[in-house]
Amino acid sequence: MTSPETSGVELPEMDLLRKFDVPAPRYTSYPTADRFHAGFGVADYEKALAGRADEKEPSKLSLYVHVPFCNDVCYYCGCNKIVTRDHGKSAEYIEALGREADLVKAHLTGTKTLEQLHFGGGTPTFLTNDELEHLMKTLTDRFPLEADGEFSIEVDPRTCGPDKVKKLREIGLNRMSCGVQDFNPDVQKAINRIQPFEMTKATIDAARENGFHSVNMDLIYGLPKQTRASFAETIDKVLELSPDRIALYHYAHLPNHFKAQRRILPADLPGTVEKVNIMFDAITRLTANGYRYIGMDHFAKHDDELSRAQVEGSLQRNFQGYSTKADCDMVALGVSGISKIGAAYACNPRELDDWYAAINAGKLATNRGYLLNDDDLMRRFVIMQIMCNFELRKRDVEERFGINFDETFAYELSKMKPYVKHELVELYPDRLVVSPKGKIFVRAVAMQFDRYLRESDRAGGYSRIA
Repeated sequence: MTSPETSGVELPEMDLLRKFDVPAPRYTSYPTADRFHAGFGVADYEKALAGRADEKEPSKLSLYVHVPFCNDVCYYCGCNKIVTRDHGKSAEYIEALGREADLVKAHLTGTKTLEQLHFGGGTPTFLTNDELEHLMKTLTDRFPLEADGEFSIEVDPRTCGPDKVKKLREIGLNRMSCGVQDFNPDVQKAINRIQPFEMTKATIDAARENGFHSVNMDLIYGLPKQTRASFAETIDKVLELSPDRIALYHYAHLPNHFKAQRRILPADLPGTVEKVNIMFDAITRLTANGYRYIGMDHFAKHDDELSRAQVEGSLQRNFQGYSTKADCDMVALGVSGISKIGAAYACNPRELDDWYAAINAGKLATNRGYLLNDDDLMRRFVIMQIMCNFELRKRDVEERFGINFDETFAYELSKMKPYVKHELVELYPDRLVVSPKGKIFVRAVAMQFDRYLRESDRAGGYSRIA
């Protein structure tokens, strides 16, 4: 059954979901990270950093810092993490981050002030107040913060009480993403993440009291012991806390890839229909209560910068998700970090020992990456326009890349036929538009412009849309 349009999204019929619910990339990059290769190394990354001096208008600079440590393991988690209670490890890591920052700065040309800074994990709030202050000074001594930038951190309320929230604001952070996943006690027990509502509320209240500009909340549907009724109660509590933004992620059960997921019993997972209905219920509730559907699994209040950026056509997408800022060059520090500098992606190793070995030897840790060619750059632009704005204007592509859109993308336009037939995509002489009913499937639409997927059978390695 199709619902009325709510904040720009319309829920498709169940048979359409079955037909178009395919494995698809999330397109935080193009090409996707599984295409990166070991032929791209340290010298290539250094060249990309130095090449910013050749740009007529160098891009703004963003910094991502990966903090891999966690006190405990959450069974659902697929992040690159190290479970420990030993702060000797985090102290050593912070010092190594400073050395890596020096190595980057030695090759980086162009602006060195930060318009964006993001701490991800792991659990960045694993760090003590003193460690957080030391880390921030380590970074900003090398890369000062711009006055009106976005400086964010992922927080776990279990390690981020009001005192730590106050410290985060004092050291210059102004946005936070708060991990919740689900408020139901049975679900929390099944995923080994006991986090009472009052604890989360105290963290979010402190963020507002201390002047954080925006608070995001992360939720996951499809977790063990989760039902439509139980998640409806979680949404009630979310609406009570009224975060500025919400991410509603799909749990992908891949125990062969993530060891911790073996602690989750398959029999406890909601069935496919139940899981889809949980998602549909959440979208309906959130969009009926003041949130705009940004895309895939993201929502923002109508007066939030993220909503305004989408309306204005300036929304961006990167490894941290959707962003309001113009496309930045992004330097990533720490284990498993992925940098994007111009037409280059550069990855650090996933294993901590490998990262330390490089940094302690006085060299950057890049062990794979990718240098985009002209076709890649064009397709990256096309895919990001679809993912961010649900609309692709042919003239924008033609003027930027000097091509005839209909000729260059004749094959891709032919692949739109089933989407047009089922009213998921609207094709006009001058543009492609993802319809309100098609927005749920935006990854699948964008995927049709991915040359690498066309030339291989690797789509099966990605998560499904629902």
